[in-house]
Order: sequence, then C-alpha cells, then structure tokens
Amino acid sequence: MEYTINKLSKMAGISTRTLRYYDQIDLLKPARINTSNYRIYSQNEVDNLQQILFYKELGFDLYRIKQIIYSPDFNKEKALYEHMDILQKKRMQVNSLIKNIARTIDNTKGLVSMTDKEKFEGFKNKLIEDNEQKFGTEIRKKYGTLHVDKSTASTANNSLGKP
Repeated sequence: MEYTINKLSKMAGISTRTLRYYDQIDLLKPARINTSNYRIYSQNEVDNLQQILFYKELGFDLYRIKQIIYSPDFNKEKALYEHMDILQKKRMQVNSLIKNIARTIDNTKGLVSMTDKEKFEGFKNKLIEDNEQKFGTEIRKKYGTLHVDKSTASTANNSLGKP
C-alpha cells in the first residue's frame, strides 16, 4: 500500500513537518514524488519509519538511527527482537518503581514497615540495567559472562552505597 505524507503522518502519529525533515536529512526518503508533487511512501518506507520511531523511543538520536538502519548488516528482525527485549526490561523497571512507590505509601500510612534498603530497590535495578546497556558487551568480553553475572547479582543483593 502507498501513503501520501499526510496519511502516513496521521497513521504514525507524527507531523508532516517531521517527515519532511527526515527527507531533508536523508533519514527517510519517500518512494517517489507523484505528478502533483506529493511525497508518496511505500511499504518499505513505512517499515523504516517504524524502526526509526522504535529507536527514537529508546533514546537514540537521528544521526545514530540513520547509521544503524542503513548499515549493510542491519537486520530488521534482529532489531525488532532487540527493541522488544529493551522495552520489556524498561517495563520491568517501571513495574519495580510502581511497586516501590505503593509500598512506600503503605509505609507512610503505617500499614507496612520498610527498611531503608528496600526504599531504594527500584533505583538499584535501574542502575544495574543502565550499566548493562552501557558496558555489558565490553565487560563481558573482558571479564567473562560468569564473572559479570556474579557481580550483577552481588550488586542486586547489596545496598548501593557504603554506610
């Protein structure tokens, strides 16, 4: 199916100005320009736009997204699995923080007792996840998966800072 810039922008929930900008920076070119001078997008561009929006949602800048999706070894299916994995981890993090907030509310009301360590559990999980995303591949190559997993487990079971 083909879409005009207006139809694609509405379907994707972004502005036509954004699509024009993506065209300008060679991030997402239309499949063709019709005789009325309208940008027309085909299935390939729709799929690429979806990838662009996934990467944007994950915090990638447009320059990096362009490098990734136009790399000769880019694999859309692999990228989708990676997106899903990252988003599932984010969901777990958000769920952990929500649980922590609910427990803190109950603690404030005197319904439960919370240790100081428990008050920071959701944040510790975020720290572990951030470190894994930033340094995971590098430190696993350098020290080995088993060592890194033991270190991560140790961090998860201990407090964040020194008393």
